[in-house]
Amino acid sequence: MPTTHEVTNQVPPLTGYDVSADPALLEALRREGAGWAEPEVRELGVRAGGAEAQEWGRLAERHSPVLHTHDRYGHRIDEVEFHPYWHELMGVAVRHGLHAAPWRDDRPGAHVARAAKVFVWGQADAGHLCPVSMTYAAVPALRVQPELAEVYEPLLSSPVYESGLRVPTEKRGIIAGMSMTEKQGGSDVRANTTRAVPTGEPGLYALTGHKWFTSAPMSDVFLTLAQAPGGLSCFLVPRVLPDGGRNAIRLQRLKDKLGNRSNASSEIEYEGALGRLVGEEGRGVATIIRMVNMTRLDCAVSSASGMRYGLVQAAHHATHRRAFGARLADQPLMRNVLADLAVEAEAATVAALRLAGAVDRAARGDAEEEQLRRLGLAVTKYWVCKRAPAHAAEALECLGGNGYVEDSGLPRLYRESPLPSIWEGSGNVAALDVLRAMGRQPQAVEAFFAETERAAGADRRLDAAVAGLRKDLAGLGDPASVEFGARRLVERMALVFQGSLLVRHGHPAVADAFCASRLDGDRGMAFGTLPGGVDTAAILARSVPDAETGPGAGNAA
Repeated sequence: MPTTHEVTNQVPPLTGYDVSADPALLEALRREGAGWAEPEVRELGVRAGGAEAQEWGRLAERHSPVLHTHDRYGHRIDEVEFHPYWHELMGVAVRHGLHAAPWRDDRPGAHVARAAKVFVWGQADAGHLCPVSMTYAAVPALRVQPELAEVYEPLLSSPVYESGLRVPTEKRGIIAGMSMTEKQGGSDVRANTTRAVPTGEPGLYALTGHKWFTSAPMSDVFLTLAQAPGGLSCFLVPRVLPDGGRNAIRLQRLKDKLGNRSNASSEIEYEGALGRLVGEEGRGVATIIRMVNMTRLDCAVSSASGMRYGLVQAAHHATHRRAFGARLADQPLMRNVLADLAVEAEAATVAALRLAGAVDRAARGDAEEEQLRRLGLAVTKYWVCKRAPAHAAEALECLGGNGYVEDSGLPRLYRESPLPSIWEGSGNVAALDVLRAMGRQPQAVEAFFAETERAAGADRRLDAAVAGLRKDLAGLGDPASVEFGARRLVERMALVFQGSLLVRHGHPAVADAFCASRLDGDRGMAFGTLPGGVDTAAILARSVPDAETGPGAGNAA
């Protein structure tokens, strides 16, 4: 048979590279007090960029979990079957402490180290990070009930991953989930209708009700909300009871989701499921918000991670693809697009890691860092997560039709990208939470400005943006009255926060491009509209795969 064509001008696979070779990430890791973790972060980065882990992620996402409500004999089992590679991904994550290591590691910077590892390992697969994140976040909520924390915290923070349903206290390590939202309420958790009836045994309740979204239903324990006699309360509900019997948690169906398909999300029924009270009756929201605050950090980190992944894939393609007589990466308009994507990714990364540092210092008793964490995290969660889908779409477009094909991996990123913005409160919830924080905790506003004004005098555009924002906030009066414009306000706060970090810590070319385009308004509405005069060469040399050493080269630092 004659050869009809030969393959030319196609881009080689990007495998065998170090995902962690990201200057913005590594500089922030050191700056935020976790430089000691760099060898492990680099080890995980090499593994995340390798062919094996990339294949794990691809197949775990391609072969979605399957629900088995009954066994072959008709017994109710309520189990979810995952692809074997899901468990490989989970095992690596747990061994490296992405789930809860900071709660057993007293070194300064432990939360930053964990965030950096989530950032790099998430580029192999983002779906399995959902139970990883919930396990991390469950510990602060459980600490409200010391006797429960004493039993479960060592298991939650154990570096051992054991799949399968068994009595939690008989396993070497366990995973936690969260089950709050119901179909009639969604984010309005106070509309909860699940009922919790005391059993007569102190602290033990029987729960009955329907939960609309329960992610990772094969987790060992769940934090959930239900209406007790004293009001909306938080409970710890195990999948398997101490006697080895299955708790009355019925999996009704798995959600058919846009993305996040390697992870199972389910609807469940509690049919008298037994749960332990966490905290006081009527204090359920105050208890579980400790968990929500921690998962919001991971929303920002995972969005920044996705931006980095999309940027690297787009830049790798542009480096090896030729059109109109030149490499795409050498053509001025493509350089504008790639540089704009790089600026956005770096701004997201420095903000997320700075807030991981705030979480770390707040956990050690720093009151000002706690205030910055409270407001800065809500602001950043809103904006970084909101930018991720547009960033993913532009990165995909850099590959043209090849990017629209599943083999490229970019459709998977695109489908995943809206999730962090929805998780733990969609855009409106996050924006309203910023208003709430400013109204109730004015000291958080001062902590926010104390952070941004550390860059005072370094860039006139940033100075003007900070001064304008402070003036406008001073004139707001009651923040509740400005709800209609909340998104505009929170966007400005996020940009000022990111700009201040880049001016202080980022590469001068990145900081200049950010301030010119995001703060001074010298850009269009799409990516690739940076103004003339920005140093795209410096931005791209810092932020994209090495153009000269070919596939698998990683990134130029």
